[in-house]
Amino acid sequence: MTEKRTTRAAPAPATAALASAPLAARELRAVFSRLRRTLREADDTGDLTPSQTAVLSRLVNDGPASASALAAAERVRPQSMAATLAALEQHGLIGRRPDPEDGRRQLVSLTEAGLARIADSRQAREEWLARAMETQYTEAERATVLAALALLDRLNRR
Repeated sequence: MTEKRTTRAAPAPATAALASAPLAARELRAVFSRLRRTLREADDTGDLTPSQTAVLSRLVNDGPASASALAAAERVRPQSMAATLAALEQHGLIGRRPDPEDGRRQLVSLTEAGLARIADSRQAREEWLARAMETQYTEAERATVLAALALLDRLNRR
């Protein structure tokens, strides 16, 4: 009896590229998740929770906002946001003032201490990352990382 042997053809380049997209997406998400965790550890925020840190970052990036707008942006209940804001206020990192457009609302903004805390946090993370990249990567590898970042940035420009 003769054995019939079938060989499978290699996928066409376009098919291989399509197949690599889910793998690249999974790997990228995993790497970014680990890097985000490591960066959080590099900056010892100590007494702040991730939720509190997220609100500070949102305020520095987007400017003053109402508690309800912050709750919606962070996708949390208004009660949870109220607790987060109370803790940040106790630390002296945020302040409240009447909204000039609607006197019934208050706008939350960063205090000087809040701005300094964010600046210190960012500097600590950037310094850690720069040191890690300097010690673990060659100049050519750092150039590759910069090229990859330019490609990844295109994802944000849909």
